[in-house]
Amino acid sequence: MAYSYIDGTLTCDGISLEAIAGELGTPVYIYSAADILERYRAYDRAFRDLPHQVCYAVKANSNINILRLLADAGAGFDIVSGGELFRVLQAGGEAATVVFSGVGKTAEEIEYALGEGIHIFNCESEAELAVIDSVAGRLGKRARIAFRVNPDVDAATHPYISTGMSEHKFGIDIADVEAVYRRALELPSVLVEGVSCHIGSQILDTNPLLEAVDKMIELVDRLRAAGVPIRHLDLGGGIGVPYRPSDMAPEIPDVVGAIRRKLAGRDLIVSVEPGRSIVGESGVLLTRVLYRKRTARKQFLVVDAAMNDLIRPALYKSHHEIVPVWKDRGRALVTVDVVGPVCETGDFLAKDRDLPLTETGELLAICTAGAYGFAQSSNYNSRPRAAEVLVEKGAWRVIRRRETNADLIRGE
Repeated sequence: MAYSYIDGTLTCDGISLEAIAGELGTPVYIYSAADILERYRAYDRAFRDLPHQVCYAVKANSNINILRLLADAGAGFDIVSGGELFRVLQAGGEAATVVFSGVGKTAEEIEYALGEGIHIFNCESEAELAVIDSVAGRLGKRARIAFRVNPDVDAATHPYISTGMSEHKFGIDIADVEAVYRRALELPSVLVEGVSCHIGSQILDTNPLLEAVDKMIELVDRLRAAGVPIRHLDLGGGIGVPYRPSDMAPEIPDVVGAIRRKLAGRDLIVSVEPGRSIVGESGVLLTRVLYRKRTARKQFLVVDAAMNDLIRPALYKSHHEIVPVWKDRGRALVTVDVVGPVCETGDFLAKDRDLPLTETGELLAICTAGAYGFAQSSNYNSRPRAAEVLVEKGAWRVIRRRETNADLIRGE
């Protein structure tokens, strides 16, 4: 575990969070490099000798220092925009390891990606296929593609992050895709090499994921029998993490082991695109209590972090454990709403949470904030975004400075 109490103070890999807050202020995101690398390597090790590529989903946390950490460890990258490709390249990642996903790639993004030599496009519609073929032809290139298939599998997760049902915007319906592959083979500037799927995020029950794997294997067999030269199978990401102590999150080796056994002997290169399960548990958002407030019906802790810093509770009603940085087993529990300064009733980080009695000036750590935390943050209410810190090899360093008021109007 990256986070533990030492002498009553919460630490990240032995580094005091109180010391970081004392120097940098709050709110601040803190990440454990060791935790990130261990989770990436857990995927890589679990595939053993099966040909594979672990492509980190950049959207989960796109700080270039974290991307550099993973690139140096041998990771590939799953991107969903030209900006994410730019980040990967700035971090020293190789374009040849990049998978470009997403339903709305522009012609400019496709040209940029082809020019940099990315590995493959996960194509999500015939309209997109036509644009890829046109741009590649104009550049005198052949674009490698896989079609993202919608297998009509319910991921049993939050509806906003479920992506594998027929009513979702993602992918091509599995019932229609074989005909689309046949038409793609006739295009002069694309090279059909793979098939992909991704049914959703924060998956705690892996049965739907393994059901999707079975459907994709059956599809690969049909496509190969029809003469489509499928070499790659991309199974996306989606493995969940335990946001609550009661969550039974799947173990990476167990999930990958089940996939590996299904693919044994099939002469396929398999790709996975984990994001949350690599960085989620590595991070906390550190915040300081500004005020305690009581009304006739509620008690509130007003803190200096807000929905613009961590929108998941307001957007998804997501749960994040919140713990005091200074541990005191003798304090009574009090039921409170933890809220921020943003002028919205929806600005909350926790509702009706039992926390130790906490005073103004104390520090709280909002846990499991390494994924979709800073990445989804904003300047709403003209609030500068938080600093980011990486703890690595017994020391810590700032990997994004705290924004200033001047940053708020840059470009205006």
